[in-house]
Amino acid sequence: MTVSAVLLVTAVVWAVSLIRSVRLRAFVYSLPLPMSLALVSTGHRVEGAQLLGVLGLNLFFVVVAVTHHRLRWPILLADAAGIAGYVAFSAGLLAVPVPFAPALAGTVALWALAMLLMRRRQAARAAPADLRAAPADLRAAPADLRAAPADLRAAPADLRAAPADLRAAPTDLRAAPAAARRLPAPVKLLVILLGAALTGLLGELLRAMVVTFPYSGVLVAVESRRDLVAFTRHFARNSLALVAFLAAYHRWQDGSSVAALAAGWVAFALVAVALHVAARGGVARRRAALPAAGPSPV
Repeated sequence: MTVSAVLLVTAVVWAVSLIRSVRLRAFVYSLPLPMSLALVSTGHRVEGAQLLGVLGLNLFFVVVAVTHHRLRWPILLADAAGIAGYVAFSAGLLAVPVPFAPALAGTVALWALAMLLMRRRQAARAAPADLRAAPADLRAAPADLRAAPADLRAAPADLRAAPADLRAAPTDLRAAPAAARRLPAPVKLLVILLGAALTGLLGELLRAMVVTFPYSGVLVAVESRRDLVAFTRHFARNSLALVAFLAAYHRWQDGSSVAALAAGWVAFALVAVALHVAARGGVARRRAALPAAGPSPV
């Protein structure tokens, strides 16, 4: 990894660490900046294996999320497991020729299947309307339960007024400072350097798969460890834009690399906008359906 690549990875990770919205954080990470730099600096062509490499990126975050949240592994160890999963996946892809058209069709089909499964899981987590809205006879308690006796309604003054030191928790307990929630800058730099060294050591093994290697993903996973499951879902949705970027680059790569990059970024932008509009439309439809799910008037 070159110095410019390290600086780019640092900029992406730093930008992600400053963003609070998980959706926006996942979008910034999905920008094909490291891919563009890898394609320009290495001269590798985009073929079917690179398209499937987008699946490897998703595999990286799934492995990190499962090992960290389910198995309770430390985040850096979970990162190592994610990298090992990506390397094993890439080694399998490089062992066999992968035609571009079947890889494109298979990647899009797997993306659509993943989106369908995530939507069904989200619908299953949402409580049905008859459970969200209690019947009127349960919402309205009888008068003898609504009105508590005076000796219970009026608590003694020494119980109603808690001491000031209990009512107001100290600031350092109510809100952990940002420095405690995030890695210190020297640790961030160390992880970036270790990632760069690891990429160099794995260069011979990864070969063309360095195009989709999670350069900044290693540290982004650390920064997003508290929201890693939601981050993984949003990144999976944005992955279709990365597939569009690689497909457009493949179409124009026999000519100028500048034209291929420009076509890739245009394709990425168009698909990203379409995904955003579709997501906003889905949210609007769900909000519009909420009043109809309420109980019938009594």
